Amino acid sequence: MGETGKRDIDVKLLELLACPLTKGPLVWDAERGELVSRLARLAYPVRDGIPVMLPSEARQIGEPETNPGT
Repeated sequence: MGETGKRDIDVKLLELLACPLTKGPLVWDAERGELVSRLARLAYPVRDGIPVMLPSEARQIGEPETNPGT
């Protein structure tokens, strides 16, 4: 149980959920309270403990790091 004051997400729920666009896995970002799809580069909000799995509600996350100088 998290003692940071941020809500944790049920591990079993996280195992069942997938990104609606890529069908790939989601990663819980406890600091921001979001479910992150690295493949789609989207972060889905969790409001009142309920994941909002709508792409229109998701936040775009930054580009993955690239190696400069190639």
